[in-house]
Amino acid sequence: MAQFHGLAAHAAGAELLPYHYDPGKLGAQEVEIAITHCGICYSDLHLISNDWGISQYPFIPGHEIVGTVAAVGSDVRLHKAGDRVGLGWQSNSCGECEWCMKGMENICPASEATCVRRNGGYADRVRANARFVIAIPEAIKSEHAAPLLCAGITVYNPLRSHGIHPASRVGIVGIGGLGHLAIQFARVFGAEVTAFSSSAGKEEEVRALGAHHFVNTRESKAMKEVAGTQDFLLTTINADQDWGTYIQALRPTGTLCFVGVPPSPIALHAFPLIAGLRSVTGSPIGSPHMLREMMDVAARHGVKATTENFPMSKANEAIEKVKKNKVRYRAVLAN
Repeated sequence: MAQFHGLAAHAAGAELLPYHYDPGKLGAQEVEIAITHCGICYSDLHLISNDWGISQYPFIPGHEIVGTVAAVGSDVRLHKAGDRVGLGWQSNSCGECEWCMKGMENICPASEATCVRRNGGYADRVRANARFVIAIPEAIKSEHAAPLLCAGITVYNPLRSHGIHPASRVGIVGIGGLGHLAIQFARVFGAEVTAFSSSAGKEEEVRALGAHHFVNTRESKAMKEVAGTQDFLLTTINADQDWGTYIQALRPTGTLCFVGVPPSPIALHAFPLIAGLRSVTGSPIGSPHMLREMMDVAARHGVKATTENFPMSKANEAIEKVKKNKVRYRAVLAN
């Protein structure tokens, strides 16, 4: 009988404790990954606390997984034992619906998450459908690849699908785990990049990451000065804001795109949207195809997550650091 070993929460908000489980027989279309690295995403913290009401315990978090293929199911041709691979938020889809057939598996109604109602990557092994297991290019270190599998694709997908190009003026709101990667990808697409942050001390860092401009969002004068300057605003923050100010920052036909989830409903006046053909949208993770493309782009253009590494055994300490926003910019656990 196979045994997978990991760190699990046994109740909402509880600290993680050693836990083992029998994964059952390897499915014909599944890949088993021996995990070397797993990023800590803020979604893991929400799942540990059952903030979204979808967690089941005991529960092993983790969905920014890098490792080597340990075994493959009888129908798998994409991967072989020993390949270095990654697994992100999604681990399966129906493969047959309208969205899967369009290559948009990330919005499949029957989508399966890597660590929702199943055990994730704070462990020694994990399994997933082979279609969602992504080869990692040699040019990217495993610790830098792990955060790309969720944080990276979460910002790459909207920039790519909204057609960001060298004439685009792109603003990134919030410079943390997602924002520091969004700046790099927006630069790769050739855009003029403005970083919006409430932390004035981050200006030097964001310019080093590739931002052309920095706006301190605590200064109303600075926010007024950027009115009508942005084609695309990507907001990565999980805090309430005066969203009308950001709509005012958009040029005509501009878009405000949410990948972070503010706690309160978003209140906006319709007139600036109507008058300037402006739009408000959101974006989830990307499809397996988009994940593979993003990894290739990151490898070729040197996009990488800024990481702080912890042994897997210190997961609880790492989680506390992430909760207190003391990690720049992504925590990664290593086996």
